[in-house]
Amino acid sequence: MPGILYITPSYHAGVVEVAGKWVPLYLVALAGATQAAGYPSVIYDAMTKGVGLDEIEARIREVQPDVVAVSMITATTPDGIKIVELAKSIDPRIVTVAGGIHASFMYQDLLSRVPELDMVVIGEGEQTLVELLDALSVGIDLGAVKGLAYRENEQVVRTLPRPYLTDLDNRPMAWDLLDWEDYTYFILPGSRLGAVATSRGCPFGCTFCSQQKFWRRTWRAQSAASVVREVEELHRDYDVDVVLFTDDYPTPDRPRWEEILDRLIAKDLDVKILMETRAADIIRDKDILWKYRKAGIIHIYVGTEAASQTTLDLIRKELTVDESTEALRLCREHGIITETSMILGFPDETRESIDRTIEQAQVYNPDFAHFLAITPWPYADIYKQLEPHIVEHDYRKYNLVDPVIKPQNMSLEEVDQAILDGYRRFYMSKFKEMLEERDDFKRTYMFNAINRMMNHSFIRKKMGMDGGKMPDEIRRIIESDPLTEDALVCPFSRARAKTANS
Repeated sequence: MPGILYITPSYHAGVVEVAGKWVPLYLVALAGATQAAGYPSVIYDAMTKGVGLDEIEARIREVQPDVVAVSMITATTPDGIKIVELAKSIDPRIVTVAGGIHASFMYQDLLSRVPELDMVVIGEGEQTLVELLDALSVGIDLGAVKGLAYRENEQVVRTLPRPYLTDLDNRPMAWDLLDWEDYTYFILPGSRLGAVATSRGCPFGCTFCSQQKFWRRTWRAQSAASVVREVEELHRDYDVDVVLFTDDYPTPDRPRWEEILDRLIAKDLDVKILMETRAADIIRDKDILWKYRKAGIIHIYVGTEAASQTTLDLIRKELTVDESTEALRLCREHGIITETSMILGFPDETRESIDRTIEQAQVYNPDFAHFLAITPWPYADIYKQLEPHIVEHDYRKYNLVDPVIKPQNMSLEEVDQAILDGYRRFYMSKFKEMLEERDDFKRTYMFNAINRMMNHSFIRKKMGMDGGKMPDEIRRIIESDPLTEDALVCPFSRARAKTANS
């Protein structure tokens, strides 16, 4: 039976890596499906391991797979292509497959210009990959496999669309294929970080968003029992004590969401949960926010995106500035750490409009804020509107960090400097406020996070610390705190250490 090797491109932009090393959940789901179907499956998470092409080559030669599969978002596409080319150079008989958001929408481009790429899985991949491996095993016509694109007689052929899975409760997950020691949430020293997708999709139509395009504005969910069972399995079998809910929107169905909270509270797993959701749902749930905290939710990302209602309406966010302000306030009241982002660099952006955005971020007063460059995904609804202003075509820079859009009245360098300014102004005003935080857990958590930010090359640049030296004022504030990061050491890490030393 053909064996399949899943590889993550070794791409690094710098933002999310400040906080942790994240489980490639999509590969766990795909490998779970192919493994359950009887096909030997291996995951090599080159991105998390921080390795390059030499190590990837060694792994391919060791595994000797029949199929190499690479998932691509826009920024990782150039590095994903290198893996495809590498696999073919090692053994031309290896079948190379790409999937993910970018590949799903840009399959025509990829198959036309990358001869080493054999096929693209379009959309949700579990069933498609199993049927593809079946076809390769017994020589079935690929045209019968839904959700696939490939070349035939030098022409790109796309098969019928693959319907979405109707049952998200009973999917096999290949947790056993991960090197669990790789995954940790740096802000909680010694933690082991897992991930659960409680749902797939989002019904909203934000014009800059790739997810609403990929899922075609649909939303499907695991049952509450299934979600909590998955959290419990990660905790029991793999010593996971921090879980990221990876879905964009876990909370639209309030009865289901409250049942998840109630079940987590009843289990009392001592697992900390990170998540994101919409401001409107936090306001809706103001009477049960205490359950969020009791269920283990410690950190919520809320996408505020802009300071101007005009900009929010432009990107069809279906959100008001007042809703963002109120949601963040409610989270603070309940001891939940908040994080948000502001998008900069629209075509009509000016230094004055960016200043207003930075000021609004300070009014929102989340615990953490990010200042991101608008990025024109080549398949997003907003792309045609942004296309005349694109001045950078290297996909590796399509990462929300590097500006690729030139506003009419600003240079690219000025946008980049404005992003630096946003980080500098926001965090300089946050440090002393943190000293006054009465919640020991929250204060230490935030100090650990800022220490990570200050000692990471990307954040040093964004804070204007190119020489690598933390400003004396910030260092004094951090070092003056009587708590140490030991206050946040996760209980399982102590148990693991005790076992290792006994």
